[in-house]
Amino acid sequence: MEYFADLTWKDSIKDIIDILIVTYIIYQLILLVRGTRAVQLLKGILVLVVVWALSSWFDLYTLKWLMNQAFTFGVLAIFIIFQPELRRGLEQLGRGKIFGRTVADEEEITRMINEVIKAVNYLSRRKIGALVVFERTTGLNEYTESGIKMQSVISSELLINIFIPNTPLHDGAVIIQGQQIAAAACYLPLSENPFISKELGTRHRAAIGISEVGDAISLIVSEETGQVSLAMNGQVVRDINEESLISKLHEALKPNVTTEKKLPFWKRKGGNKDDGQMDQ
Repeated sequence: MEYFADLTWKDSIKDIIDILIVTYIIYQLILLVRGTRAVQLLKGILVLVVVWALSSWFDLYTLKWLMNQAFTFGVLAIFIIFQPELRRGLEQLGRGKIFGRTVADEEEITRMINEVIKAVNYLSRRKIGALVVFERTTGLNEYTESGIKMQSVISSELLINIFIPNTPLHDGAVIIQGQQIAAAACYLPLSENPFISKELGTRHRAAIGISEVGDAISLIVSEETGQVSLAMNGQVVRDINEESLISKLHEALKPNVTTEKKLPFWKRKGGNKDDGQMDQ
């Protein structure tokens, strides 16, 4: 109470500004890790904090000792675990983009989908294998770093040229982030699901694998049959028709699903069946 009694209006304004700045920084840090696997790690840390609090509350000496040991070395572990996010944040700070947010409109999404579909149809007719991954909420930066960075405007001609056999970038996946081709020739995690059909090769298993570690969706063109498949949520729709494919992509990538989350909180707003064979 003495603090408030001695508080002047200048001190009040200073404290308010101080609190607003810290609040804004914390908000931007949350946006930075949101959409990455760091969110899951933060949830794990929260569980440890809850366990530590309960062990202190109920005087569980052994559990409390274990938690204290974990927190003793936890600071170093956090720097190791969050190294990719810390590096990305520092890079964005250096480029002056840590507070920059781009919001894609529906016309841009439609144009992007049309360009991808045009390329997929071309590759399918000629039985040229391809794998295109769309980043959604879960970040894919660790996988773009495994390939060749491009940061290119999406066009059907560029996608076709990337996947032409015996070219430097044809082997691997193309990852699309926002409205750009972020990288090509990327390595993806292979699904270890034992129930996947034996007919599916490495390209399909990689498409399913990336959809299992996050919410990315993948388009696959089979070089054996020319069939187009769509992988999402750990499942794959094989030989999907063009109408269903376009509908699915619009539903998954429309702005209020993928980009509205990037708007400031004060601007935010409060299934189709596919033709084809569904595999786990």
